[in-house]
Amino acid sequence: MNDKRSKIALVLATLALVLALGCTYFIILGLVKKQPAPPAEEEGDIQYVLYLGTNDKDTNKPVFEPEEAKTKLKGILIDFMGGYTIQDANGGWIGDDGTEYQEYTLVVYLSDTTEDQVHALCDTLIDTYNQSSLLIQMNKTKTEFYSK
Repeated sequence: MNDKRSKIALVLATLALVLALGCTYFIILGLVKKQPAPPAEEEGDIQYVLYLGTNDKDTNKPVFEPEEAKTKLKGILIDFMGGYTIQDANGGWIGDDGTEYQEYTLVVYLSDTTEDQVHALCDTLIDTYNQSSLLIQMNKTKTEFYSK
């Protein structure tokens, strides 16, 4: 009779172990599935920052005097974008021949626009200021036109 009880105890212990493992599996599975998904990234806006040098690409001499360069840029930005934010800057670099160059640079901040519109604007700026290129930074940001 002891042998029969031992077999029953062994079967019950095995069933209890299988049941405990099964419950543990489903508890862990439930915890994994119930973890909240990470929040979706907000789309955000892109702020474009343009760096427009004003030295001629061929002669490395200023295309326009600083005030004339800024006045021309304001007109172009009004035509293309309807407005502008401009900052004065100074740029410098070492040329292939080892010469140090300096140039008056205009920094333009643009929001509420598209990459295609910015590229169309840059095409005009490259031609007007005889540049080989413009530096465009695209910064992810959140833009709000606040009013009371």
